[in-house]
Amino acid sequence: MYLIVIAWLYVTLLMALAEAFSTQGSVLGAIITFIFYGLLPMALVVYLMGTPLRRKAIRKLEQQTREQNTAATAQNPSVIQPDAGSHATALPKASAVPAVGKKEL
Repeated sequence: MYLIVIAWLYVTLLMALAEAFSTQGSVLGAIITFIFYGLLPMALVVYLMGTPLRRKAIRKLEQQTREQNTAATAQNPSVIQPDAGSHATALPKASAVPAVGKKEL
């Protein structure tokens, strides 16, 4: 993949040099030619072609994190799951905010 990128940048560099040394060209035109025909398209290509590699790295990192969490859970199961019971948690005896117009006992 990088061979194509290097080759295309070489071609656009030669195009820019031809523009710069031409009798009707300019250095500004050469810079614009190199940026818009060379750098920007190749940056986009490299980014898009690297997407599967980045996705693979993210999945690998997630898998390692998952394995570490399961190892921590196996050593001390109460660390990650403090309430392993199947019962609902109890509500407080008195509600935190009393209803409007009623006094709390």
